[in-house]
Amino acid sequence: MGATIGSTRARVIAGALAPAAAILAVQLIMFPVPAGVAFQGFILGLLGALVAVGMALIYRANRILNFAQSELGAVPTVLAVSLVAFAGFNYFLAVALGVVAAIVLGSIVELAIIRRFFNAPRLILTVATIGLAQLLAVGSLFIPAIWGKTPTTTQIHAPFTIRFVLDPIVFSADHVIALVVAPLSLLAVAVVLRYTSIGIAIRASAERADRASLLGVPVKRLQTVVWAMATLLSFIAVFMRASILGLPVGGQLSLTLLLASLAALMLGKLTELPTIAAAAVALGLLEQGVVWNHPRNPELVDPILAVVIVVCLLMRKIGTTRADQDGSSSWQAADEVRPVPRELRSLPEVRAARWGGGLLVAACLVGLPLVLHQAGDRQKAAAVVIFAIIALSVVVLTGWAGQVSLGQMSLVAFGAAVGAYATQHWHLDLALALVLSSLVGAVVAILVGLPALRLRGLFLAVTTLAFAMATSSFLLSDKHFSWVPTERVVRPKLFGAFDLSSQVAFYELCLACLLLVVIAVRGIRHSRTGRVLLALRENERGAQSFGVNVTRAKLTAFALSGAIAAFAGCLLVHLLQAFNVDVYGPGASFVVFTSAVVGGLGSLLGAMLGALYLQGGYWFLPGPRWQQLSTAVGVLLVLMILPGGLADIVFRLRDGALRWVATRRGIVVPSLLADIAPPGDDPDPDVVAHAEAAVEAEGEAEVVVAP
Repeated sequence: MGATIGSTRARVIAGALAPAAAILAVQLIMFPVPAGVAFQGFILGLLGALVAVGMALIYRANRILNFAQSELGAVPTVLAVSLVAFAGFNYFLAVALGVVAAIVLGSIVELAIIRRFFNAPRLILTVATIGLAQLLAVGSLFIPAIWGKTPTTTQIHAPFTIRFVLDPIVFSADHVIALVVAPLSLLAVAVVLRYTSIGIAIRASAERADRASLLGVPVKRLQTVVWAMATLLSFIAVFMRASILGLPVGGQLSLTLLLASLAALMLGKLTELPTIAAAAVALGLLEQGVVWNHPRNPELVDPILAVVIVVCLLMRKIGTTRADQDGSSSWQAADEVRPVPRELRSLPEVRAARWGGGLLVAACLVGLPLVLHQAGDRQKAAAVVIFAIIALSVVVLTGWAGQVSLGQMSLVAFGAAVGAYATQHWHLDLALALVLSSLVGAVVAILVGLPALRLRGLFLAVTTLAFAMATSSFLLSDKHFSWVPTERVVRPKLFGAFDLSSQVAFYELCLACLLLVVIAVRGIRHSRTGRVLLALRENERGAQSFGVNVTRAKLTAFALSGAIAAFAGCLLVHLLQAFNVDVYGPGASFVVFTSAVVGGLGSLLGAMLGALYLQGGYWFLPGPRWQQLSTAVGVLLVLMILPGGLADIVFRLRDGALRWVATRRGIVVPSLLADIAPPGDDPDPDVVAHAEAAVEAEGEAEVVVAP
């Protein structure tokens, strides 16, 4: 019996350490390093494990990826470093204040922001963490201003001296502190989760928060504890890293830690903390090995980590448990937009409002250049139109097919690079370049979407984000590929006749392209393809049981989305007249995805409103105070007030006007009454009486009463 138990434990331990062992084998064979570099990689890997474990704790509590994890630690770190560097505080006092600030910050974030999304779809809450990350990053930049200082790469050290050399690196007391504190912190998390009542309750509520709440577990209070713990772990990691490498400015830290933490999370299946911690340490060694062997190309870390993520996800066994199914379905956040009721569609006032409103919007868009007198403003207006097209590609992929993509701008980048190369080197007409870019975008999107045949929701989102980071750092870098355009992009004539050199002409072209894309996408939505994509989003297994080819449907969604995104990329590169891969980085992908969610993933109007809100608001609102509405603060406010997005306001107003028309005409429309009466209840007697009176008075109105 004892031998059997020992053998079982050995297999469990071997399984937990297998991903880390595989990564370590790759590092030793392909990226060997001296002992000193390996030791530093081990220390930095331990610090990365703190961030990854913090993300895993939040995933256990909320079933989301917290993209603000490193920023949660950066804010108290900047505070502690500033207290030492600018205010002259004692090192240990500043660290203690940083610990308190981290716990308070994590608690406030959960109580003031995260808890507001307790019943919201996890996709909405994940986007909220993206806005939170931007807000915290801006906040950390303002902390040095308390002492009249500007953000710099400040570095502070422990107040005692320890020095030893492990060739070729000189290690100090900061390394020793990290080597001691990081493992103790991980051990403390394990003890809390395993042996304390709070930890047991956290583990119990991780699988099904609603069931745990019914059993008397204080789920919301536990989530506050989890966020405080995760923020504290992040603070320890970021502070120790800042002591060794220096405190980075702005968002550099986020991109440095985010991909490695995500890779560790994927290797540990998001919840297996020992595997996550071991994988993070191995990835720290791998990162240092890549940097040591390629000192002139440190950006190779991103594509290598991307390969690690894709491989481990493709090797991951597809979950069949209820929790796994919930984890996929809860990422479906797009509600279908209800059309104008059939009973009211032919009424003259409804038709006049639809056509009149459409013509008014069209006239405003066409005449916008007449109001914008500066060429720069006209260029920004064209860019907003292009970003609306990009947001439409997100609606097709995520809003319709339910495939979450956080790397949409990488597809835009491929379209931009191919389009610029086609017009500048092959001297193709811009129309042909747009077609070619769309085809290339479709092919690239299909390749990116191949993991979607096995993955959904969160896991696919991480895969596309890894692809985005690999694209910006390697795949479309002119440093590694000579074909990537670097020269100025001259706008060719359209169809060999229409001059596009002026900003007004190019704006009108972008507007025409947006109209074409909207018409095409609406046609697809009302075709069998659109119905299949919606069925795929709602119930993949159910759709498959009705003979739907799930593989073909998923790849079709990626192809359509990639074609639209690359089409917009070709327009964008000719608008900017230069290809700069930084324009299409992971941060831009976050902005595009956020704009689609803020606008409303369920409608084409929402995509355009989201682009106008985020891009147009930032460029055209007067003064920095108003411009804050389109930044992280505005995103959080919109998601808190309107989880359905900005388009939800428009459709609510439309439905209110339709109710008024129906009441005046004496027509009771069941679909409109469903919003204002509890399900299963009879219609309001006053409404029915009013309708009957109207019929008797007019003698010709049709009464439709909901059962």
